[in-house]
Amino acid sequence: MIMSLRKVFSMFLVASIVTLGAISCKSKVSDADLKTKVEAAVSANPSVMVDVKDGVVTLSGTVSSDEERTLLENSAKAADAKGIKSVVNNITVQAPIEINTNDADLTAKIVDATKDFPTVKATVAGGVITVTGTLEQARVMVLKQSLDALNPKKVDMSALVVK
Repeated sequence: MIMSLRKVFSMFLVASIVTLGAISCKSKVSDADLKTKVEAAVSANPSVMVDVKDGVVTLSGTVSSDEERTLLENSAKAADAKGIKSVVNNITVQAPIEINTNDADLTAKIVDATKDFPTVKATVAGGVITVTGTLEQARVMVLKQSLDALNPKKVDMSALVVK
């Protein structure tokens, strides 16, 4: 009787150890795999960056609305609900840029924006600034930034001759 009790106890002990070992060896999803899953889930917005450390997902970047920010966070959580411990949402909501379509206003502002570029002429039609003339390659970016700062619909520099 004592012998069979020892045998039963030993078998119970071995079974318990095997069971605990199997439970503790449960496969854990790697941070790289989680990152891949979350990146796929938020891929609709390429301006959002994903970082994963110890199962914690951090989202960063900019979006145009609070709804989009929340949607991206929820999409990240749903990518692997069991593997993701938490989501840190560092996404910022950028205020929409108001586009200036007032041709008279843009025309007045263009005079100041192009004063340092005597070989360039800029005209406005329908909120689109069209640039003509000639300009050195080194100064093209400065001109483009000056005109973009006026928030037109578009800056068309295709007719500009670059030296």
